[in-house]
Amino acid sequence: MDDKQARIRLAPATEDDVGLVLWFIKQLAEYERAPNQVTATEELLRKNLFGPHPFAHVVLAYVTVDGVEQPAGFALYFYNFSTWVGRPGLYLEDLFVCSEFRNLGIGERLLVHLAQTARERECGRMEWVVLDWNEPSIQFYLSLGAKQMKEWIINRISGPALEHLADL
Repeated sequence: MDDKQARIRLAPATEDDVGLVLWFIKQLAEYERAPNQVTATEELLRKNLFGPHPFAHVVLAYVTVDGVEQPAGFALYFYNFSTWVGRPGLYLEDLFVCSEFRNLGIGERLLVHLAQTARERECGRMEWVVLDWNEPSIQFYLSLGAKQMKEWIINRISGPALEHLADL
C-alpha cells in the first residue's frame, strides 16, 4: 500500500475507544519486547483517561484504504511543567503505528498534531523517550528536528520501592 492510496484521519479518543487504546498499548509492548509488563486494564484506562480528572490524552490515527477505515496508530500524551522555561510542556508517553501502516506518514501526522497542540497550549517544549535499540524511530525523530538529551538519565521508582518510599 502506498500513501497515494491511503487517507489518514486523526481523532481524539473517547471513552468508547478504551478497548482500542488498550489494544494499541499491548501492540506497542509487543514491539518493545515487553508484552508481559502491561498491567493496564480497560477499567483503569477508563478511570484515568476519561474519568472526572483525566491524567492524559489520546489521539487515534485511522487509515482508509479502498473505502475501508482501519485503526492504524495512536499517541498518548500529557502535560508537565518546566520551571526553567516557566511554561507547560507536552510529554509524549507513547507513539505507535501498526507495522502494516508504517511509512505512510502516520507517525509524522501524529507528531505534527501534537506540536500544533503544544503551540496552542503555549508549551515551551515537547519531549519523549525512545529505546536505544529502536534505530528506525531514532532516525525518524532526528529527521523531524528532535535533539537527543543524552546527559539526562531517567529515574523510576515503582512497585515495592514506591510503597517503601511513600512509607518513610
